[in-house]
Amino acid sequence: MATTGDAPDDPSSAGDYDYQSDDVDRPGMVDDLDGLIDGDVRFDDYSRQLYATDASAYEMTPVGVVVPTSTADVVAVVEYCAEREIPVLPRGGGTSLAGQTVNEAVVIDFSREMTDVLEMDPEARRARAQPGVKLGDLNAELAPHGLKFAPDPAWGDKSVLGGAIGNNSTGSHSLKYGKTDAYVEEVEAVLADGTVTTFGEVTLDELREGADSDGNLAERFYAEVARIVDEETDEVREKYPDLKRNVSGYNLDRLIDEAETGSVNLARLLAGSEGTLAIITEATVSLEPVPGTKAIGLLTYDDLIDAMEDVAPILDHDPAAVEVLDDVLLDLARETAEFRDVVGMLPEGTDSVLLVEFYAESDEEGRQKVADLIADRVPDGDSEADPSDGATDLTAAPRRARTAMEAHDAETREKFWKMRKSGLPILLGRTTDAKHIAFIEDTAIPAENLPAYVADFQEMLDDHDTFASYYAHAGPGVLHIRPLVNTKTVEGIDQMESIADAATDLVVKYNGSVSGEHGDGRARTQWNRKLYGERLWQTFRDLKTAVDPDWLLNPGTVCGDVDMTENLRFDADYEFDAGFDPALNWDNENGLQGMVELCHGCGGCRGPQETTGGVMCPTYRASQEEITATRGRANLLRQAMSGDLDDDAADVEFMHEVLDLCIGCKGCSKDCPSEVDLAKLKAEVTHEHHQRHGSSLRDKLFANIDALNALGSALAPVSNWAAKVPGARVVMEKTVGIAKERSLPTFHRESLTEWFDARGGAQVRESEAAHRVLLFPDAYTTYNAPAAGKAAVRVLEAANVHVAIPDDVTGSGRPPFSKGFLDRAREQARTNVDALAPRIRDGWDAVVVEPSDAVMFQSDYRDLLTGDDVDTVATNTYGVMEYLDAFRLDESLALDAPAESLTYHGHCHQKATQKDHHAVGVLRRAGYAVDPLDSGCCGMAGSFGYEAEHYSMSKAIGKILFEQVDDSDGDRVVAPGASCRTQLEDHYDEKPPTPVEMLDRAL
Repeated sequence: MATTGDAPDDPSSAGDYDYQSDDVDRPGMVDDLDGLIDGDVRFDDYSRQLYATDASAYEMTPVGVVVPTSTADVVAVVEYCAEREIPVLPRGGGTSLAGQTVNEAVVIDFSREMTDVLEMDPEARRARAQPGVKLGDLNAELAPHGLKFAPDPAWGDKSVLGGAIGNNSTGSHSLKYGKTDAYVEEVEAVLADGTVTTFGEVTLDELREGADSDGNLAERFYAEVARIVDEETDEVREKYPDLKRNVSGYNLDRLIDEAETGSVNLARLLAGSEGTLAIITEATVSLEPVPGTKAIGLLTYDDLIDAMEDVAPILDHDPAAVEVLDDVLLDLARETAEFRDVVGMLPEGTDSVLLVEFYAESDEEGRQKVADLIADRVPDGDSEADPSDGATDLTAAPRRARTAMEAHDAETREKFWKMRKSGLPILLGRTTDAKHIAFIEDTAIPAENLPAYVADFQEMLDDHDTFASYYAHAGPGVLHIRPLVNTKTVEGIDQMESIADAATDLVVKYNGSVSGEHGDGRARTQWNRKLYGERLWQTFRDLKTAVDPDWLLNPGTVCGDVDMTENLRFDADYEFDAGFDPALNWDNENGLQGMVELCHGCGGCRGPQETTGGVMCPTYRASQEEITATRGRANLLRQAMSGDLDDDAADVEFMHEVLDLCIGCKGCSKDCPSEVDLAKLKAEVTHEHHQRHGSSLRDKLFANIDALNALGSALAPVSNWAAKVPGARVVMEKTVGIAKERSLPTFHRESLTEWFDARGGAQVRESEAAHRVLLFPDAYTTYNAPAAGKAAVRVLEAANVHVAIPDDVTGSGRPPFSKGFLDRAREQARTNVDALAPRIRDGWDAVVVEPSDAVMFQSDYRDLLTGDDVDTVATNTYGVMEYLDAFRLDESLALDAPAESLTYHGHCHQKATQKDHHAVGVLRRAGYAVDPLDSGCCGMAGSFGYEAEHYSMSKAIGKILFEQVDDSDGDRVVAPGASCRTQLEDHYDEKPPTPVEMLDRAL
């Protein structure tokens, strides 16, 4: 190891040195650590780059990564690193926004193995758990007892308990619950020399008795804490802001408050320390009861400052949350399909809103709380009236809200919260070089000072020639503000630091904190000196030195020497080179590069395996490996294209290690807050890979599955017998790589088109029909599952639709697109568009039975082709259930009331394009009781589940779906997708029908 600067044992300069890991013997460290621990040791380039970023604007390549399985593993790693003076960094989900989970250190990742809830005591309202347990999983185990871990950070189902303690996390309901420190009762911790100790509540006498400034690390820690209590109380009282939300610096204000009672809880001093004082391996936390119900009042305002003026009076009503959304985010939300309808609920002219939520034990109590709020804050009469006219002023403050809306049922409350959360995905979806960066986004200001602070802040941003949106936790005074800054330029980096400096001045002026939620990290550590003054700055450093004399635990943060403009992910030296020209259309800013750089690292793709909801990321849910998450793949792809990796993105190794397990479900294009489209990126890179390195026989076969299905149908039933010959599947696995365990598709001798022609074509005259439909003959429906196609024809005709099956089309292009043969996919898309566009312009609609083929027309064709014709086809193509729902054609059907209840599993492509709800609506109107699963991909993903090397992953993903199906009360499983039905059939020995077949049965 090499260091620069003064010796680290000098408290005045400790931490002001730069650890250099270039000379580390990584192979030797791997061998050593492998022999010391049971967990994984990962020092390869891919693993190091995966952990080089978090959800912040920073990037630092670690020495290596260790995944421990126990406290003993952690002790062994820390002891080994301490002997060699190698820094260590504890990390959970990597959702930190200030850069506190990246460093040039050995990263200890707790989020994979040390994830257990060890003990629950519902009567005492306590739980003991390992640091890697996700808060969502912890609360799921507590829910049957009516309890929860109260702090609720936005990414609570991705964030882990250790991270919540390290960051002193909180959330939207901090008005009720405060910060994590209030719930930390005791921790098991590993100190910088590998010593295991327990920190909890001690009396001041016990603290002083255990203190020894020349003793072991725990005794030195006791000594410094005792000194702070005895000598720094007045300074802490003077310098710390009086706020519910302050996580800047060490947690000395809570220490001093507790000391007045005669005892202190040293575990709570670790809250907010960001892994710089000790490494937590177990934590005992107290719990809160889940509230009986909730109620919301949504107040609208003409101006953001008016809303800010109203925050302090609203707090008199004892709300659980007060959230703000300004005009910038409301306007952006109106431009999106997902949020347009929600924002459309607001009265015309609304500039800003406050979402005020109350907890209550009954619906009646909740309604009364909202009624009291509205009576107090909203003028009587017309919503357009002057807020001061015609109203009895019930408080000393003026009544500023224009109108109010109420939400008492869960569905409406969810809509209101969805609107509050709508803006962030839009802000984070910029593909320009300038981005809304998190570096001053969580300043905390007393509520009564918010109006003046916001006015000054807006003026300051104007002076810096940029803008930001204001949203989030107005109640406790924590406004999320992300200025638009381009750090790829020297000027942008200077602008970033100047804004932070000016923001800190405003914070000091208005008695606030530079961080009310997201911590110090690399973004804000340097401002703690200005916030607290030299004396407390040195106190922080003395505390750090007492328990970590060599500054080996996450060095630099909280009270170190980090510079907020160093180690940026995008800086003035950043270069990007994809290494090839894109084959697809990229209509976003900066094209392919913009999409590759879009992931900001929030970890939204790292949902727990047990958690349902949304589509992404199936392989991460099954494996819990960072490299299989959208974030991991996106980061490595960017790093490959910016020179951080030696591998090129289209190289064989990169394709195998990074992109191979992306199954193209398209979930990230919807569920990722930034809408990173990894499926499209994979198609692009795979295409380039084929150009350079060629392609396998299996890939070519699957890319041309349309022709194979046609051949199989022509040769049926012989083609079906061939697959059942003893040993045939073993031969197929060895020669082509198709898993021997997987059942193969069955071919029908009479294809859908042959059946249609044999029946005499359309049964509804074109002249008498209400609609005309071109039913696209997708390969699977035509040759393998004609029953679904026949059902579609019968249902459409029963709804008075004239149906034709075009004979001048070819395959949809989905198989070659999914395998990266983009030229072949483009050829097929062009053939189909040329054939269909003229007839669509003449009044026909295109309908597709197979969901992935329907989405190919609706979405992917726009990536392959340009022009009015492709837009015409994409706009006027429907999935069959979507078509029935969109035009309410099912309402004219004569149906027998079905007795069955259905468990519905939708196709991931339709979910990703928000078209999956149509089938549920139609089936329910038909009389079926439907339980729509909030499920992700089934795991088959076209050819993926047939491939031998992917079979086990396919089944692991499928297991998540199977558990959901088993938990459902439906009599029968229904699924529209061919892949999904194959996966379900292999597991349950019965192939599910499609939704249109169930509708056909009810005719």
